[in-house]
Amino acid sequence: MKQVDLLYSGKAKSVYRTDDPGVYIMKFRDDITAFDGGKKDTLGGKGRYNAEVSSFFFRYLEENGIKTHYLSSVDPTAIAVRSLTMIPLEVIVRNVAAGSIVRNYPFREGEVLDPAVIVIDYKSDAHHDPMLNDDLIYALGLATPEELDQIKAMALAVNIVLSEYLAARGITLVDFKLEFGKTNDEIVVGDEISMDSMRLWDKETGASLDKDVYRFNKGDVMETYAGVAKRILSPPGEESA
Repeated sequence: MKQVDLLYSGKAKSVYRTDDPGVYIMKFRDDITAFDGGKKDTLGGKGRYNAEVSSFFFRYLEENGIKTHYLSSVDPTAIAVRSLTMIPLEVIVRNVAAGSIVRNYPFREGEVLDPAVIVIDYKSDAHHDPMLNDDLIYALGLATPEELDQIKAMALAVNIVLSEYLAARGITLVDFKLEFGKTNDEIVVGDEISMDSMRLWDKETGASLDKDVYRFNKGDVMETYAGVAKRILSPPGEESA
């Protein structure tokens, strides 16, 4: 497999075609952004931590029966993935009230949401990722009712797997974002699962362990990413070894 040319460059990742039309290479860059691109920096090493965590979580989901686009790790900052026809939805699963759901609705910061709440946004930079309801999704032709039911069920299944895994390492999965795509009419999890796409809190201290550290100047971003990556990639109780 050989990298050929750039297919797409986003805010923090670049996707390349390969000489295999069914395989892309996803490169995690050191760029970091917040507030719809209003704040941006480059932090050495960030791409590697997000690639390692995404690679691990994709493998872990596959082991637990959840299909993803992941194929293999290419190098410390890149993974090989199946080419997908992406569904332009951002599916956010919320276990604890934080961020925009607190700003926009009468929830208290830290309020447990049981059952988990699914929020779906339209993935469109031009429209600033507005929230959708089911009727809008159908009217826009983004997914059929059957496909949307499957997407929601998969998102909740991912939530159970990741929440249990992180809880064993002293981390609360507050919320996270997923994207989905189709390959041969099969819906699978795509994009990334990393500190950039999850909101994580330390169970004991409540400290942020994700991109909120960058958004709100809560501390050393790279120290945080390095620490949480070590906790995620280590067996329970060994992350401090």
